[in-house]
Amino acid sequence: MEPDQTGGAVAARRVNRLAATGCLSTLIALTVVLGLIVSWLWYRHWHDGEVNSQRREQTRASILERAQETANSTNRALARSDSTDTDVLADVIWRHSKAPVITYDASRPEFTATAAVSAPYDERVMLPGGGNAQVSRCFTFTYTQRPNETWTSKVSEWGDDVCRPSNQISSRARWALTRISSMYADDLSPPRVQNALDPTRPRSFDVKNVLRTEGTVKIFVLVSSSGAAVEQCYRFTRPVSGSGVQGTATAVPTPSC
Repeated sequence: MEPDQTGGAVAARRVNRLAATGCLSTLIALTVVLGLIVSWLWYRHWHDGEVNSQRREQTRASILERAQETANSTNRALARSDSTDTDVLADVIWRHSKAPVITYDASRPEFTATAAVSAPYDERVMLPGGGNAQVSRCFTFTYTQRPNETWTSKVSEWGDDVCRPSNQISSRARWALTRISSMYADDLSPPRVQNALDPTRPRSFDVKNVLRTEGTVKIFVLVSSSGAAVEQCYRFTRPVSGSGVQGTATAVPTPSC
């Protein structure tokens, strides 16, 4: 008697159909899951972008508010000052603004301080290693003395290119401060300070004068940005109590050397 091959063929076709149906169901499920993942990633990217944009704007607003507060407090300090000495008044502006570039126009009379003001914010990111971001804005602070000896202040915001030279001067002044602090008292002469700061040309540092008083040395250095686009005189003050003693110096921008 011949074996029934028809039944076996039918069973095989059923198995094939079930397998095909199972593969199709699995493919559909994977497509749905992948679609959900892509949709979630897109939404997360969009949502994080919206959150980060809002945080950046809030940080920018806080920086502007802080800059205005700095201008107001500096203006009040100038009004309280009884001095007419430009170096003293520049010191007042420096203490409040920490601006690396402070210029003086005697014809007005008017001080202009240029500084970049930065603030951090927490940036939302999906990948590890991020989260720390910063907003920086460039300002000039203008302080004008009126004929009745009252002071007015004005805050102006500029592009980053305006603050680029002042940022370079700030970095170079800090480096010079470290070098001068590490020098021995006997070496604090114009040629030796010049050699320690910048022995080559073109110069970023030009030592203009060194004044010695009892226990103190004042070193006046003209600090330049790249290409001498901006120049700023700095007064480095070093306490000295012996010929071989090192000491911590201070650096303050002054209107002139």
